Amino acid sequence: MTLSLFKRTQLSDRQEAAVQKTLSHLRNQRRNRFRILACIDGSDESFVTVRAAAALAATNDSDIIVLYVRPIDQGLHSGGLQVRLARQNMMDAGFELPGVSYLKRALEVLKEAGVDAESWPREIEHQDAWGDPAGDNKAEYRSPEGRSVVLKLKTAPDVAVGILDQYELGPYNLMILGEPSRWRSEFKAFFDAGIVQTVTTMAPCSVLVARPSRERKGFFICTDGTSRSMQAVRRAAVLAHVMGEPITLYTVASDESARPAAEEAVANAKALLKAMKIPVVETKVGIGNASQEIVEAGSSYNVIVVSDEGRSRVQRLIKGSIASDVVRGARTSVLDVR
Repeated sequence: MTLSLFKRTQLSDRQEAAVQKTLSHLRNQRRNRFRILACIDGSDESFVTVRAAAALAATNDSDIIVLYVRPIDQGLHSGGLQVRLARQNMMDAGFELPGVSYLKRALEVLKEAGVDAESWPREIEHQDAWGDPAGDNKAEYRSPEGRSVVLKLKTAPDVAVGILDQYELGPYNLMILGEPSRWRSEFKAFFDAGIVQTVTTMAPCSVLVARPSRERKGFFICTDGTSRSMQAVRRAAVLAHVMGEPITLYTVASDESARPAAEEAVANAKALLKAMKIPVVETKVGIGNASQEIVEAGSSYNVIVVSDEGRSRVQRLIKGSIASDVVRGARTSVLDVR
């Protein structure tokens, strides 16, 4: 190895180390904040995720990232000058990349919900991605109190891949998705799952499938008494408390003989929240099939909260999943906590 090549290699190693150190520092900073990823597809219905994010991000230590995933090279055959212009400033360029208008609309929806991010200072950033002419683009708005609203236009070969890949750039505490036009059974989803089912199954963080239920009130938090479930109760109750939403605790017994254990489970959950100084409006116990009872009893609430079992696709296919059944069958928004 020549001396010049050695120096270049040494410089490259130092640059890589500096980049990794910066990324590590950024991730550590983000872990101290509540970060919400709201995914939109441009349809009118999809902006329910942005409204939900605004309601959940009620404090200055919360950040909202609105994501639109654009297929590779979609509609970009108009020449390099316009693309370069869009790279420099995707929100102001005369040539609009597919998805930019949807992100602009997300800003308007946030303003209607009380988050006037457009009035905050803004930074624009571009990164190459997948050899696409426009790559990834984002506009970050930061308030004087340190809150961030990010509009992210991401390029990916597949929407679900793009959403899950965005988590790796996070991390995030919560992903919000809109309800799909149809749900597949666990068997069919194993071979060909839609975007929402794929992300809900594979996301490393909690997922909220948002439905238009803002006129309803209350968090309907379900527990089965396990430690995993109790952690979900604690985390969901903090969200509900910050939002000013009343809390109902619920569990299901398979039959009357199991009722005492079910009543103990909700009593323990209530005691946990009492120790956290979070009030509980009501506790309820249902009898029967867990997922069916939860869907029926929780339909009049703003959000049903379930604890994810942490099962893989194969395990869900064999054993089933109460959380997945509730997410699929509910008529209101469902928070799948993990």
